[in-house]
Amino acid sequence: MEKHRIAAGIDIGSRSIELVVWEGAGPVYQAKASTTFDPLAQCEKLMDGLKADRIVATGYGRKLFTESFQEKVTAITEIQAYALGARYLYPEARTVLDIGGQDTKVILLTPHGKLARFEMNDRCAAGTGKFLEFMATALQIPLEDFGAFALRSGKRIRINSMCTVFAESEATSLMARGERAEDIAMGLHRAIIQRTVGMLRRVGMEAPLIFAGGVAHNPCAGRVLEECLNAPVIIPDEPDMVGAIGAALHGINKE
Repeated sequence: MEKHRIAAGIDIGSRSIELVVWEGAGPVYQAKASTTFDPLAQCEKLMDGLKADRIVATGYGRKLFTESFQEKVTAITEIQAYALGARYLYPEARTVLDIGGQDTKVILLTPHGKLARFEMNDRCAAGTGKFLEFMATALQIPLEDFGAFALRSGKRIRINSMCTVFAESEATSLMARGERAEDIAMGLHRAIIQRTVGMLRRVGMEAPLIFAGGVAHNPCAGRVLEECLNAPVIIPDEPDMVGAIGAALHGINKE
C-alpha cells in the first residue's frame, strides 16, 4: 500500500483546535489555538504555510472545515480519531474516554485495536466540559483553576442535578446554607464523573483506560475518576492532542 509522505490531522473542537503533522514514522509538528467565534479563521492561521499530501479533519467542526478546504481534505468521526490516536500512544489501550467541551465519548477497543463498542453523550451539556465551564463561572473561579480549587475540598457534598440550570440553582442554595465553594466544586466534579462512570460500565470497560480530551487536563477529574473506578487511569501528556494524532495517522495510512 502506497502511503502519503506527509499528512495533517486537525481536530476542530468547541473550545480549541489541534493540528498534528505526520511525516514518516510519527508526528513532526503540532499546534493549538482557541476555537473562538470564527473557527475557520483559526484553522487558516494554524495551517498557514502547511504542506501536506492529505489533510484529515475531525471534531464537531469537521464538516464546516471540509466544505471550506475541499482540496486534499477528508473527514473522520471523533470516535475513529480518538481510537486511532489512543492506540498509537498506548498500544495496549482497551478503553478510551474523551470528555470534551460539547460531548463525552467512551470507546471500547478489541485486543487488536479495532472498535468494539462506543457510547456518546451529545444531547446536552450534562457530563461535558461545558458543564464544568458553566459551573466554574457560577462560582467565579477561572476554568483553568477549577480542578485544583475543588481538590481543596474537605467535605463531600452531593449534587443531585446534572442540568446546568438546575445545578447552578442547587449550588447557589448550598452556598446560601454556608457550604464552602471548594466542597461544592468537588460535588460538581463527582457528579460529572459518576455520570461518566455509568457510560464506561455500559460499554463494558476494560483496562487500560486512556483519559483524553480537554477535561483530562483537570486534575480533580482524573483523581475522582480513579477513585470511582478504584483503578488506575492513564492520562496522556497532551490529552487534547489525541484526536488530531488519530486524524493524522488515518491520513498517513489512507490509500
